[in-house]
Amino acid sequence: MRKYISLAACIGLLVVIGCSQNAPTASTSPTPVTSIDGSKFLLNRQPDGAEDVLTVREAAKDGDDVLIVGRIGGGENPWIDGRAAFSIVDGSLKACSDIPGDKCEKPWDYCCETHKLATSTALVKVVDEHGDLVNADARELLNVKELATVIVQGKAQRDEAGNLTVLANGVYVKK
Repeated sequence: MRKYISLAACIGLLVVIGCSQNAPTASTSPTPVTSIDGSKFLLNRQPDGAEDVLTVREAAKDGDDVLIVGRIGGGENPWIDGRAAFSIVDGSLKACSDIPGDKCEKPWDYCCETHKLATSTALVKVVDEHGDLVNADARELLNVKELATVIVQGKAQRDEAGNLTVLANGVYVKK
């Protein structure tokens, strides 16, 4: 019995020593963020022929080239934090800020149009030349914010439920 207690004590001591010597220490300095040049994703001029979200959702098939226009929003947080992705809403829907007297703090959530959002939004993912999602926050990459109107050029991607994602290779931010 004494032999087993000694063995257990030794194992416990080794675990404590091993863990304390190899455990990473928490860093208090922030990890540097690599800045990505967003200008290569921004279109210099407004392209002609952009279609609204409703039209593209209705007509585009998986893999089609699309040119779509919408406003950034559709939820309390339309961004995928730390990634170049966001949702856009068809221009026919009214943000709360478009309604006189509405004092909504987050008008981009379209809370007055919630029942229409499921069929009036598209997800935009800015992708690199390999088709990979850009690892940068869209707000910084494209210098955009909620309710900005954007024209997005890219390829349509459909999921099993028919939701539309646009794999964007170019974005024009309307002023």
